[in-house]
Amino acid sequence: MHRRAPSHDIDESKVAVTPPKHQAAGVTAVTIALERAVEEMGVLRTARTLTRVNQRHGFDCPGCAWPEPSDHRRPAEFCENGAKAVAEEATLRTVDPEFFARHSIADLSDKSGYWLGQQGRLTHPMVLRPGEDHYSPIAWDEAYRLIAEELRTLDSPDEALFYTSGRTANETAFLYQLLVRSYGTNNLPDCSNMCHESSGTALSASIGIGKGSVTIDDFSAAEVIVVAGQNPGTNHPRMLSALQKAKEHGARVIAINPLPETGLLGFRDPQTLRGLTTGIDIADDFLQIRLGGDMALFQGLAKLLFEAEDRAPGTVVDRAFVDAHTAGFAEYEKQMRAVDLATVLEATGLTGEDLDRTAELLATSKSTIFCWAMGLTQQRHGVATIEEATNLLLMRGMIGKPGAGVCPVRGHSNVQGDRTMGIWEKMPETFLTALDSEFGITSPRTHGYDTVDAIRALHEGRAKVFFGMGGNFVSATPDTAVTEAGLRQCALTVQVSTKLNRSHVVHGRTALILPTLGRTDLDLSPGGVKQQVSVEDSMSMVHLSTGRLTPVSPELRSEVAIVCELAQELLGPEHPVPWAKFREDYDTIRDSISRVVPGCTDYNAKVRGRNGFQLPHPPRDAREFRTATGKANFAVNELQWLPVPEGRLILQTLRSHDQYNTTIYGLDDRYRGIHNGRRVVLVNAEDIAEFGFAEGDLVDLISEWTDGVERRVTGFRLVAYSTPRGNAAAYYPETNPLVPLNHVAERSNTPVSKAVTIRLEPHVHTA
Repeated sequence: MHRRAPSHDIDESKVAVTPPKHQAAGVTAVTIALERAVEEMGVLRTARTLTRVNQRHGFDCPGCAWPEPSDHRRPAEFCENGAKAVAEEATLRTVDPEFFARHSIADLSDKSGYWLGQQGRLTHPMVLRPGEDHYSPIAWDEAYRLIAEELRTLDSPDEALFYTSGRTANETAFLYQLLVRSYGTNNLPDCSNMCHESSGTALSASIGIGKGSVTIDDFSAAEVIVVAGQNPGTNHPRMLSALQKAKEHGARVIAINPLPETGLLGFRDPQTLRGLTTGIDIADDFLQIRLGGDMALFQGLAKLLFEAEDRAPGTVVDRAFVDAHTAGFAEYEKQMRAVDLATVLEATGLTGEDLDRTAELLATSKSTIFCWAMGLTQQRHGVATIEEATNLLLMRGMIGKPGAGVCPVRGHSNVQGDRTMGIWEKMPETFLTALDSEFGITSPRTHGYDTVDAIRALHEGRAKVFFGMGGNFVSATPDTAVTEAGLRQCALTVQVSTKLNRSHVVHGRTALILPTLGRTDLDLSPGGVKQQVSVEDSMSMVHLSTGRLTPVSPELRSEVAIVCELAQELLGPEHPVPWAKFREDYDTIRDSISRVVPGCTDYNAKVRGRNGFQLPHPPRDAREFRTATGKANFAVNELQWLPVPEGRLILQTLRSHDQYNTTIYGLDDRYRGIHNGRRVVLVNAEDIAEFGFAEGDLVDLISEWTDGVERRVTGFRLVAYSTPRGNAAAYYPETNPLVPLNHVAERSNTPVSKAVTIRLEPHVHTA
């Protein structure tokens, strides 16, 4: 029997703290995954669903974007959090019109995101009309007319925003951007703007393409793998299996993180006898770096590598590669030789021995992979930091060879595919020209709003309609009060969703909820033909995904259907795009993709290959760098780091082990030892004492920014934790209100969620 939806919300007074775990996964992970799946789906539905996750004729996990093995796939090709993601989507609990009749907007607004998400799958299109306090049912055709009428009343198409979550499949993303550009705007903010935009910006400048250069097989050929600013054990646990396999082939793993992350320290593979008994230590070395110190580390390592080259000329710098394939090396070398190692040690909090040990590994490795995630990208100097990591690889010739390269680990499944398919406010002219030629339209050329600029437009009244294709915009974005105020000024907000979330209760004058199919659901065309979608993983592999579960309601429509039907209503029957044909047969969408999207020739044939197909990557495939210089570019950056102001802390926001992005699965972050609650702040024990507090005290967190606005979150429990002095960590979305909208990464405009200056004040209980 599946469990009922929770009737009570989070009781933070029940939070409990235990010592952090020293090993990840194992029997416990299997037990929790199965228990959660059975609670949500029942025994038979669990068996039918989990055996198809990430299988060649199954569906792509709706969680992370980590790739599947190229050779043998295990019967259980999923992790604990993947099972939770599937269970959340395939739950038998439902949110129907009767639910909305029972719960007013005021009632729902008082609930946490956890409570809202746990109620179940949305079953019917719903509307909240001006002046009403309850959502009520609406027919699909009427919903489309309402949206079209509102969009037609705008003074300019640029007054509308079309947000996208990484959950959308390639076919949906391609049609969505086609609809938006046919309407007349490039306002396509997406979740990439908030996570790996810094990676794309840095890599495009350095190597000419904003994607990683490695494949899953490169991990087995690597001698050194650096994992920086990343927590695989929670965010993409299947990466731990790849790292274990790499270590079995002799690789050494270096973990760089302010927090000791359990998955990188110890891993028990639940699908092997060894994993069930003893497990394996993943990280050979753990560099517990201060927040924002990674750029200093990479520059310090570069200086040491040049000094090693002096001692043994021709053994460290790959002169053949540098001379033939790079530009800007001389200026880079000059600046790195002038780096002050004392400043590096101050900025990083590491020792000289730490730097020497790491530099020696990099200097002698014949194949090195650099992996990273939000710990690097969500910094003020995130783009420069990634450029410095890439510089280290370039000087060693570690691009375009087996077992070596850059590996930005994308979070959400298909977030990379969305960008490939045209979800970007600044798509290049070549793409727009091909799109116009394929469909006989004229795409706008003026760049649109990214996520941060979209929030500014909402706040200033320049955007009046918000359309969200998946995701939870309110909870995912920074400066929550500003975001919410902006959305409430809209004439219309539309959310295409599978489950209830905070974005449904922060609404415009009129609001729509359009329920859609998930990855696990069977997708039938109007003619009854089973459809498949495709996705791209974090390493540019494109493959099919086929849902098979009977949808929880006949009212659900696929995202493709929603886009096509809205397009027909908005753009009219004379529009040159064959929307009805696309709605009926997804192969026709892929045929158009093959003629528009670079690297997608013969899409329908190649995507049906055994493992799908890999998109071209010129640096990886041929050491070809499509930059302005025609070569890979060494970046030259002035050193930036984060001194901690007196009496303050630098806060990073992060996920619990029991959540994925803004979706909260449960209330246990067992690897860190936090149970039954979420409003905690992890602080070094010496800082707690110095500030005059004791562990367990309740405090308010107040962020400090140049605009003088007080941003406060209240009632957080102090937890003594192994983190560098002056640093702190707490979960999002609870701490997103502390992230100033204008605190963004240089060049990428990514919110700086990993470097927020805060002070602590005693929490005062109010009646």
